[in-house]
Amino acid sequence: MSGGDPHAAALAAVPSLPCDAAGPVFREPWEAQAFAMAVALNQAGLFTWPEWAERLSAEIRRAQAGGDPDTGETYYRHWLAALEGLVVERGAAAAEALAARRDAWDRAARATPHGAPILLDNDPLRAARG
Repeated sequence: MSGGDPHAAALAAVPSLPCDAAGPVFREPWEAQAFAMAVALNQAGLFTWPEWAERLSAEIRRAQAGGDPDTGETYYRHWLAALEGLVVERGAAAAEALAARRDAWDRAARATPHGAPILLDNDPLRAARG
């Protein structure tokens, strides 16, 4: 990766990031989206990579203290928790707004037939508010 690649800074700042020779490895699409959001918010100046690495490390330590077995399967859940924490702390979004959006996605996912794309329009409460 070249020095101008925004992903290179993320990879350098977070050496525990699951990678292969081509770059970051994601098990599910939402993991790639969480990674991309962190890169975009860093580029927008919301946080520096050292701040990010510190916050992610703190999230991982907190989870391990709570019994997370650290098998790698929960890595991006910690990534997302760190991202949400920084977004709220820096005033980019309110915790209530993030929780409401998370709940809307959950309802939409539960209401979506298997194999169909999950869309916020599938949230039954959104349809009820019409």
